[in-house]
Amino acid sequence: MITLKEGDKAPAFTGHDQNDKLISLKDFKGNKLIIYFYPQDDTPTCTIQACNLRDNFKALKKAGFAIIGISPDAVKKHKKFEQKYDLPFPLISDPDHHIIDTYGVWGQKQLYGRSYMGLHRTTFLVDGKGIIRKIFLKPKSKQHAAEILNAWNEYSYSK
Repeated sequence: MITLKEGDKAPAFTGHDQNDKLISLKDFKGNKLIIYFYPQDDTPTCTIQACNLRDNFKALKKAGFAIIGISPDAVKKHKKFEQKYDLPFPLISDPDHHIIDTYGVWGQKQLYGRSYMGLHRTTFLVDGKGIIRKIFLKPKSKQHAAEILNAWNEYSYSK
């Protein structure tokens, strides 16, 4: 489970996106970054979350954020998901769970009384210095962009 805390340095990562382009955390140095982990492409809740971020992409970008989605799905599956929903941000493929395990978002889950291992939908807001400023352990998929902007505004005012 998640051992990272707000105030921790975001762990470095590198992975291939839906265009098979290598993307690293260091590519976003100096920029605010939304790293959202989601279980699977093209499933109902994951689609709602991705489309909410897409629909509010301009507002998030205006607020200075870049966005990266990360799931265990393959590069080709990410490409289909991106194209089907016209997603304007990278989706990193992590089938071996290198990034997922580093961020501690893989673990025990329960559904209808059945226990299984899976990815916990989690979002990390990282500032331009690479510090985690907010962790959403249970993001509200339909309102995720508003949730992010509100949290960042609260953080900015408290500084």
